[in-house]
Amino acid sequence: MPSDHATAASRRKFLQFLASSPLLAAGAGAGAAFAETILPKTAVPDPLMWAPRQPDYLIKSPKDAINVFDFEPVMRQNVPPAHFGYMASGIDDESTLRANREGFQKFMLRPRRLVDVSKVDTSIELFGHRYNSPVAISPTGSSFTYHADGETAVANAAKLGNHLMILSNQSNTSVEDVTKARGAPIWFQLYATNKFEVAAHHVRRAERAGCVAVAVTVDRSGGRNQETLFRLQRTDTRQCSGCHDRSSLAANYKTRPAYDGVDLSGLTNIQSSSMSWDYIKRLRDVTKMKMVLKGIITWEDAELAAKNGIDAIIVSNHGGRSEDGGPSTIESLPEIMKVAGDMPVLIDSGFRRGSDVVKALCMGARAVCVGRPYLWGLGAFGQPGVERVLELLRIETRASIQQMGAQNVKQLVPAMVRRA
Repeated sequence: MPSDHATAASRRKFLQFLASSPLLAAGAGAGAAFAETILPKTAVPDPLMWAPRQPDYLIKSPKDAINVFDFEPVMRQNVPPAHFGYMASGIDDESTLRANREGFQKFMLRPRRLVDVSKVDTSIELFGHRYNSPVAISPTGSSFTYHADGETAVANAAKLGNHLMILSNQSNTSVEDVTKARGAPIWFQLYATNKFEVAAHHVRRAERAGCVAVAVTVDRSGGRNQETLFRLQRTDTRQCSGCHDRSSLAANYKTRPAYDGVDLSGLTNIQSSSMSWDYIKRLRDVTKMKMVLKGIITWEDAELAAKNGIDAIIVSNHGGRSEDGGPSTIESLPEIMKVAGDMPVLIDSGFRRGSDVVKALCMGARAVCVGRPYLWGLGAFGQPGVERVLELLRIETRASIQQMGAQNVKQLVPAMVRRA
């Protein structure tokens, strides 16, 4: 379904065309009068909210939510404008942000009938660990800015539903404490930076904490123009210096435990503009954890990952936060599956519905990672909000699997989905 913004823009262009048409020129200024009468008078909300429809009320409790979108406006009310803007923002024109949602409409499921689906196994297995759902927790940083319980609340919710959790090295809670809260090994996401010693420190600490895999983010090689964030920052009356020390990179990262004891001298940011395949090979020599690359979007890079012995990849465009003008991840998935071979493929960016999840599973993805939806739940109600978001996604995913005539995730195959 097109976003509210895209729909409004298309409608305006069409109405402007009609207004200038000779067919409407019954008298002087008739076209202009027509346009003045029916063109939209109100601006699209800023930031955009990616719900199919806007709720006419704010839910009072997680139990009131009928889908994950119900949490976003509550979070918008609870969270300071700058913090909400950071979460919601894409970059530049946010075309990739919109594409991530619109891409799902380019694929149709092909349900099968007359199959006994009274019992459905939604569990998956990755690297020897079994999870009750194919829905995984994407790594997101700075969760304290949305709720005081931060990553601990997310870990507790993930434990309740037995979801795979990937922890950001930008988290406000240590990998040790999150692993303890989750009650099971997690994956650790890495911003490698251009200083190898920093990456090696993060990886060794994650391995000591019992992490199964390190997911190296490879799509943050440059800066980004987060316009929604910048516009909302202007409306935030708080002093940023109250919780952000921007005097140096080290000072700015004091609230992120992963950087404890790390020498950040010589670095001005956490981007990895110099990272190469040789860098990845060096990193593999540092750890026995599984090596996962997060941010693969083309078949060429997926093929190189497979040839270089990478253990898994995550098809991701960072939720539209790393580059603009690119395709949705669901549109990129088919070409990647052609070259992935036996290498497990996960995917994220834009997933909001159980049917979204099942489309990716049918195409061959092993798991689907979600980010913003659980942050909506966290910012709205804390841990109970995250629990409800994950519950809704489990319910929708199970129902969609049943509609496909599948009794388990492995029975979801490419023949069950086609391009619209």
